[in-house]
Amino acid sequence: MKINRIGRITGITVLVLLLILVVSVSYIFFILPRFPVPQIKVELTPDRIARGKYLANHVSVCIDCHSTRDWSKFSGPMISGTEGKGGERFSREMGLPGEFFATNITPDKLSGWSDGEIYRAIVNGVGKGNRALFPIMPYQYYRYFSTGDVYAIIAYLRTIPSIASQPPASKADFPVNIIMHTFPQPAEPMVIPPKTDTVGYGRYLVSIAVCKDCHTPFLKNKPDEKMAFAGGREFKMPTGTILASNITPDKETGIGNWTKQRFVARFKAFELSGFTPPPVEGTDMVTVMPWTMYAGMDTSDLEAIFAYLRTQAPVKHAMTLWTPSLK
Repeated sequence: MKINRIGRITGITVLVLLLILVVSVSYIFFILPRFPVPQIKVELTPDRIARGKYLANHVSVCIDCHSTRDWSKFSGPMISGTEGKGGERFSREMGLPGEFFATNITPDKLSGWSDGEIYRAIVNGVGKGNRALFPIMPYQYYRYFSTGDVYAIIAYLRTIPSIASQPPASKADFPVNIIMHTFPQPAEPMVIPPKTDTVGYGRYLVSIAVCKDCHTPFLKNKPDEKMAFAGGREFKMPTGTILASNITPDKETGIGNWTKQRFVARFKAFELSGFTPPPVEGTDMVTVMPWTMYAGMDTSDLEAIFAYLRTQAPVKHAMTLWTPSLK
């Protein structure tokens, strides 16, 4: 009798736990994320469009991932005429939990989206139909965008040439396809500091340019905050693996000995007006850093980024940046 009673209690406990599990998973999968669509209408003014063009092409580089990049050349420069068409593939071979494709963000696709839906996708990571987006689009950093700058990007996207393109649907592997419903976060829009506050303004630019995400190694699928900006995050490419460089002020392994002029010149060297990306051959080093796009950033903005990076804790982190594939 006692054994039967214990068995019944155990059985009931298991059923209750299963019920809780099913309810929890169902809530996450079918209810989350819960972010309403803002009721906004963005006015397409010339100044706003110009600001959006600058941000989308040279700071937050939205156009970088949502266009076709020519990976046969250094830094994978964007192919002219593909701006915003989507289709870039981010796959398991890169260490990702699934296959993800950049969407079409030209008017061909976005004409069916309200301004509020675009806003929510950028700052919250929630697409049309309340669909959670995988953070290969770094909305966890874009949530710091000033509201005005998000409006500027929306205005710009409304005006770029429409390209008919239907990239494949992204698919996350289990259990990430469930867990990712918890990834979207509330927006925390920053107030843009005046340019006279060089460090504060640089902090804003570093946030929306997502420098920290690429230049911080991951620990247990999350950025290792103790190694912020210290480099080492892996990017697996067909010809090898590249590690992001150390951009802390460490004098031996970072940019501690760099001058402001050297930092700016490093970016400006890749302006397409005077630079032709060379072809990548064999096991030549490649980089995911879109140098030719960041090169278009204003000199004063690059100087502000440098000023902010100089305030970070120096981290000694030597590494081999490029390891060719053995194939």
